[in-house]
Amino acid sequence: MSTFDKSSSSRRQLLQASAASLVVLAAPAIVRAQAAPKLRIGYWPVAAGLPFFVAVDRGYFKEAGLDVEPLKFAAAQQIMEGMLAGRCDGSANGTGSANLAIGEIAQPGLFKIFCTNPSNAKFVLDEFIVAKDSPVKTVAELAGKKVASGPGIQNVTLCKTMLERAGAKGAVVSELPIGQHVAALVAGQVDACYTLEPTGTIGRMNGTTRVIEAGVVARYILGDPMAPWHGGAASLTSEFINKNPEVAKKYIAAYARGVELVRTKPDDARQHMKGYTAIEGKLTAEVPLASYMLYDEFKPSDVAYFQKFYDLFTEKGIFDKKVPVDALLYKA
Repeated sequence: MSTFDKSSSSRRQLLQASAASLVVLAAPAIVRAQAAPKLRIGYWPVAAGLPFFVAVDRGYFKEAGLDVEPLKFAAAQQIMEGMLAGRCDGSANGTGSANLAIGEIAQPGLFKIFCTNPSNAKFVLDEFIVAKDSPVKTVAELAGKKVASGPGIQNVTLCKTMLERAGAKGAVVSELPIGQHVAALVAGQVDACYTLEPTGTIGRMNGTTRVIEAGVVARYILGDPMAPWHGGAASLTSEFINKNPEVAKKYIAAYARGVELVRTKPDDARQHMKGYTAIEGKLTAEVPLASYMLYDEFKPSDVAYFQKFYDLFTEKGIFDKKVPVDALLYKA
């Protein structure tokens, strides 16, 4: 073998050895990268999901070393179904709490709630609206009228119950996508709608509809217009939490940063509705913002009001058994 061949052979062996060393050194990083799971979070395109939108857009999740994939769904029920099927690792705020509870009944221990978006007469989400020139002034006057409700078992059950308790006997309730509520009132297809913001604000701004009462779930279901209605919730599946407890803690902490921005700088936060919801332009500054309650901020009275909301669905036969709220709250 020539000196050149020996030199080439030695160089190859040296390069191979170096490459092998690099692989060994890099292995822990590769293992760590593979071990960092992606969080697939389902969201409904409503204003209540704002803390999640903020955390994604402002890089709070990335700063925490998290890979979060937002998954848009047309209805809260679909988010719950995605969690049951293992296609979602959790839900953003705005996802119907009663929809989540149905998943809990189907698969006990499915998820843990770490943040809710309570609403009432002050933090407005829910309301009854009518056409601007309608003679109807109160919910009770909807007796015998055609009333549209947002789709899904949570919206319909609440709408029917509130009409009953307000004394609106004989009202006929039908499901209608919330985005069609204003148009249906303008066309005279229905007399009123039980709807969620920003529908009432859209109708007011374009001069076609008006709100006859807001914060209606707090008043008619919970018995106090200022009571917190925990109608939507952010959650993580128990499976994800159990497999990745540290990742779950980082996710919740980054999500809480989104909540903090909404609380302290609402005008800055509002801009993040764009791209996730149909809210943009002048509507961005006008739509009411939800309140938020993190798992470690719950007082006994908050749990009690949340339980009262869930108990309605047991009473109406929607839940086939009582769903204890306290067991569903995340414990750090």
